[in-house]
Amino acid sequence: MKDLAAQRCFNHPHREAVACCPECGRYFCRECVVEHDDRLLCASCIAKLLAPSRTRRFRLAGLVRLAQFLFGFMVLWLFYYYVGQALLSLPSSFHEGTVWQSSWWEAE
Repeated sequence: MKDLAAQRCFNHPHREAVACCPECGRYFCRECVVEHDDRLLCASCIAKLLAPSRTRRFRLAGLVRLAQFLFGFMVLWLFYYYVGQALLSLPSSFHEGTVWQSSWWEAE
């Protein structure tokens, strides 16, 4: 391993390196490294480490989307079902238009 004081950043050649990434062995400045699990890693190595966990989430994403779709469809179906039931429970005079011809005060 070379002396750290003599190294330059892999991404910024004009800057002095402050850390060596333990995964890839490249040297980086302060802006290019991030602490992850008590180690200083570069952005590309962090992306490689986190990539497998993302693929596991996507496997379940299809099932979650299907469940959301079915739940939404069921809610909409129940909503329209009960709206239809409410319309069916109205008296036939309402549907014929005769309910508007008489007033409640005339019924007495």
